[in-house]
Amino acid sequence: MAGLLKQVNSPVDLKRLSLEQLPELAEEIRQFILDTVSRTGGHLAGSLGVVELTLAMHYVFDFDSDKLLWDVGHQCYTHKILTGRKEGFKHLRSSEGVSGFPNPAESEYDQFTVGHSGTAVASAIGMALGLAHQNSDRKVVALVGDASIVNGVSFEALNNLGLVKRQLLIVLNDNSMAIDATEGAVARYFSRVRLSQTYEDLRRTANNILEHLPIFGKGVEEVIGRIKKSIRMVLPASQMFESLDIPYFGPVDGHNISSLVGLFRGLSELEHPALLHVYTRKGKGFTPAEEDRRRFHSTGPFEQEGDEIMPVTVPPSESYTDAFGSAMVELAEQDERIVAITCAMCHGTGLAEFRERFPERFYDAGIAESAVVDIAAGLAKTGLKPVVCIYSTFLQRSFDQIAQEVSLQNLGVVFCIDRAGLVGRDGPTHHGVMDTGFLRMMPNVLLAAPGCKVEVRRALEFAVGTDSPVCIRYPKESVPDGELPKGFIEACNKPFEPGRAIVLNSSKHSNLAIVSYGSVLPIAAEALERLKASGIAADLINARFAAPVDRQILLLHKQGKGIITVEDHRCSCGFGSAVLEAICASCDTKAPACRVKVIGVPQSFIRHDSRDNELETAGVSVDKIVSAAKEILGK
Repeated sequence: MAGLLKQVNSPVDLKRLSLEQLPELAEEIRQFILDTVSRTGGHLAGSLGVVELTLAMHYVFDFDSDKLLWDVGHQCYTHKILTGRKEGFKHLRSSEGVSGFPNPAESEYDQFTVGHSGTAVASAIGMALGLAHQNSDRKVVALVGDASIVNGVSFEALNNLGLVKRQLLIVLNDNSMAIDATEGAVARYFSRVRLSQTYEDLRRTANNILEHLPIFGKGVEEVIGRIKKSIRMVLPASQMFESLDIPYFGPVDGHNISSLVGLFRGLSELEHPALLHVYTRKGKGFTPAEEDRRRFHSTGPFEQEGDEIMPVTVPPSESYTDAFGSAMVELAEQDERIVAITCAMCHGTGLAEFRERFPERFYDAGIAESAVVDIAAGLAKTGLKPVVCIYSTFLQRSFDQIAQEVSLQNLGVVFCIDRAGLVGRDGPTHHGVMDTGFLRMMPNVLLAAPGCKVEVRRALEFAVGTDSPVCIRYPKESVPDGELPKGFIEACNKPFEPGRAIVLNSSKHSNLAIVSYGSVLPIAAEALERLKASGIAADLINARFAAPVDRQILLLHKQGKGIITVEDHRCSCGFGSAVLEAICASCDTKAPACRVKVIGVPQSFIRHDSRDNELETAGVSVDKIVSAAKEILGK
C-alpha cells in the first residue's frame, strides 16, 4: 500500500491532506482497487471512474453526519476505502470481507443496502424531508449514474423534487455506460451533449460556475441566470432538467479534484435542491477497462501481462445463460415471431449472438423493467412472441405489470429469468430467491425450471409454442450435464408438457421420493446415491414445473411415501410450498399419513459468498437431504 493511502483510514484523515495531495492519493486508491479486484473479482470499471469524484465529496462533506446515498452502489469502492474498510478489501465479496455494495451493517457511512438502480433520488428526497422536519442542517447528497437517471422511479422522484425546500444535491455521474451502453432517448441526448464538449469546455464551465460561488446572499435563480448570460454552452445540457424546474450546473470534468472540491463547497450552501452533471471515464487509469468497459463492469480475478488479460480461473465450459442464448438463436431461425427484449443487459442474459443475427428483432429499453414488460405485452398482443430476458432480482420491479398486462390478459409472453437462486458474491441485493413466490400466485402463468442443458432448450421450445405466459428460471452457473448420469440426461431430453415431471429414478421398495426443481438437480442426484450407499431406496423426480404441480407427486402422497422437495428459492411460497398446497387441496382423509420436508432458502438474507457456500449456508445440500430422508423414515 502506497504512502498517502496508508495515512488515510477515515474521512478525518483525508481532510488533513492538502488539496494538492489528492491527485496522488487518487492514483494510489486506483491502484489499490485494481490490485484487489485482480485477486478477488468485482465491479472494476465503474469504481475506477469515480475515484476523484468520491474523494472530492468526502473532502467537502462530513458524511459522518451528512448523508450520502448511492444509486446501485457498485461504484462505492473508494467510499469504502475512505471509511475504514481497507482491510476488508483483502476478501472483497467473500464471507470474511466487505460486500461489493453499500451496507449499513458494515459502516454508519452507508445509508442503505442497495443493488438496484433508480432508488437514490427518491430516498434522498425522503431523507431531506425527514431532516427538515427535525430542523436539521445535515446535508444530503445522492450520486446517480446516467443509466440510473433514466429509470422510471428516478423520473418520478425528479418530478417530485419540488417537495424539498432545503439543500439536496444530486450528482449525475455521466459515463455513458450501464453494464452495456446506456440505451434510450435520454441516453442519446446525454451522448450528443457529451460529444459536443471538449476538455476546455468542461474546464471553462467549472470555472464559470465557481466564479458565481459561494452564493451567500444570492438566490439560486440569480446564480443560474448569471451563469447562462456568461456562457451559452451550458444551455443544451440543462434544458431537460430545467423543464422539470431543477437547478442544473454543468457539465464539468469528474476527474478534476480541485474544481470538484470548489463546486461541492459552493453547492453545499444552496438552500434548494440542485443537480451537478459530471463526466467521468469508466475504467479510468486501466487501459483494458477503458477499452472494454462492458467486460470489466464486473469481472472475476485476472492476471495482466503487458496488454494481455488472463482470467485466473478457467471459465466454465457452458453456463445456463450460454445454453439459453444458443437455444434462442436456433428457435428464432425457425420462428420469425420470436423477438427478444432486455433491460441494459444484452450480454449478461446471453443475447449478444441473437442481437447480432436478428438486430431488427432485438430491443434494449435500458434500466426500465416495468416498461419492458408492458412493451412485451404490446408485442404479444400483435401476434409476436416476445422473450423477456431479465435477472430474477430485477424482475421483482415488474410485479404489477406482469399481473395486469400479462397474467390478466393471458398473453403469450415468455420470461427467461437469469440469475435465479443464490448468485454468489453480489450478495442479498442480487439473490433471485423470490420469483417463484410472486409469480406462482398469478393465474394463467406457467412456471418452469430446467435442471440441465438439454432442458434449457426444451423449456424454451415449449414456452414459445404456448399461448399462455411462461416463466423459465435458471442460475448463472455452469450447466450440470457432466455431473449427472447419462440416463438422467436422456430422460430429461423429452418435450416439456404443462405440469408434467420426469421420473429419473424409481424403486418399488422405496418409501421416499426426492423431488427436485430446477438447477439443484445435481445436489438431489448426489443425495440419491448417498442414500443408496446407506441401503435406503428412494425415487428421484425432476419436477420441471412449479405451476402447475404434477399430479404424480400428489399420488406419491396417497401411496404413503415421504417427500423431500429441493429448490434454490425461498421455502416460503416456493416450489415446496406449492407441493404442500396441492397435497392439502387433494387430501383424502383415508390416505395414509405422510411427511413432507421442504428444503430451500430460509426466510433470511444470505450474506455474500461463493454460490456453493451460500447453498451450504442455506441448507440446500446433500447432507440436509440425507438427514431429512432418515428423519422421515425414522432411521
